Amino acid sequence: MNILVINCGSSSLKYQLIDMEQEKLLAKGNYEKIGEGESFLTHKRPGKENVQVNKQVHNHAEAIEIVLQQLVDEENGVVKNLDEIDAIGHRIVHGGNMTESKLITPEVIEKLVELIPIDPLHNPGAVATIKACKVLMKDTPMVAVFDTAFHQTIPEERYVYPIPYKYYEEDGIRKYGFHGTSFRFVADETAKLLNKSKEEMKMIICHLGQGASICAVENGKSVDTSMGFTSVGGIMMVARSGDLDPSVVTYIMEKDGKTASEMDLMLNKNSGAYGVSGISDDFREIEVAAFDEHNPRAELAIKMYSYEIAQYVARYCVALQGMDTLVFTGGIGEHQRRVRNQICQNLKFLGVEIDSEANQKCYGSEGIISKSDSKVIVAVVPTNEELMIARDTKNLAFGA
Repeated sequence: MNILVINCGSSSLKYQLIDMEQEKLLAKGNYEKIGEGESFLTHKRPGKENVQVNKQVHNHAEAIEIVLQQLVDEENGVVKNLDEIDAIGHRIVHGGNMTESKLITPEVIEKLVELIPIDPLHNPGAVATIKACKVLMKDTPMVAVFDTAFHQTIPEERYVYPIPYKYYEEDGIRKYGFHGTSFRFVADETAKLLNKSKEEMKMIICHLGQGASICAVENGKSVDTSMGFTSVGGIMMVARSGDLDPSVVTYIMEKDGKTASEMDLMLNKNSGAYGVSGISDDFREIEVAAFDEHNPRAELAIKMYSYEIAQYVARYCVALQGMDTLVFTGGIGEHQRRVRNQICQNLKFLGVEIDSEANQKCYGSEGIISKSDSKVIVAVVPTNEELMIARDTKNLAFGA
């Protein structure tokens, strides 16, 4: 059984084709700069050279058509025809208050369209891709897997904002949280790694990538998370601001005459560690500048980043009334060992004791990086959102 997983960004389309009999990756790729000019597709197959297709596309519908062509291409493809793709799983960033993955119906598509004003970056591309797939593969079942669904177990007092209540009732303005598919996968894998039942664990998971968020997981369920109404809230990220005093936003808008869209661009693309350091929106470059070149602004950015993450971890000890496991995942969480160490140094008062040698060895792989006598187990667990989406798709389309 082959399942195609599609993950639409604002100007990108990532995909993986997975053989679910063995949970084996057949092909993956990324269409970048969609609608921006000079767009291109990088198509990858295990054990073979990458294929790059330089073809400008104006929207996600055009992009998915070229992706499907590559999957069945006589030279570069991995299946003979589209009939060998049994189902499609779509990662949906914003699913509103939907609590679980769903088979895609006209009603689900209508709901995603309704949510576009809340998430104008991701949902339009996802909807366009779903509609295109319905035309190109009309008899193939499709499933929507929502990043927000995992966080629907958060108690009301933790997701309602302290603004006039009518905005929650009438407009749905509340904390939704994101990265839920990643948190769900990592919670399961962490329990396996430690040979424990997740229902007995109090874990805090740090998904640290270009976007980053923290999640408190108790009994396998989300009880609080750092991202909020949108994915710009919470901790400081690589290029996103995270939480701010709201008056900072209105002050800058008035002072510089910025429009709402210009301000939104600044907070999403030019803030965070990039905004503070002024170096790059590639975290690896900021880290090198801080630790190896001792650039003062880069050092400041890394200190701020590490402090805010530790601060949120401590905060979620309140939500969990304790913590037994701290987990790092995502591109930064899995690879940036010096940052992991700095975060953990800020958490010594909670009984976190990092094993320097184990931390150094753990690079992009699963492992425990805390000392044997640490009161809190610290682990690195690589995420695999695509596999989680594929599993949900298989179960909903064909039964468990």
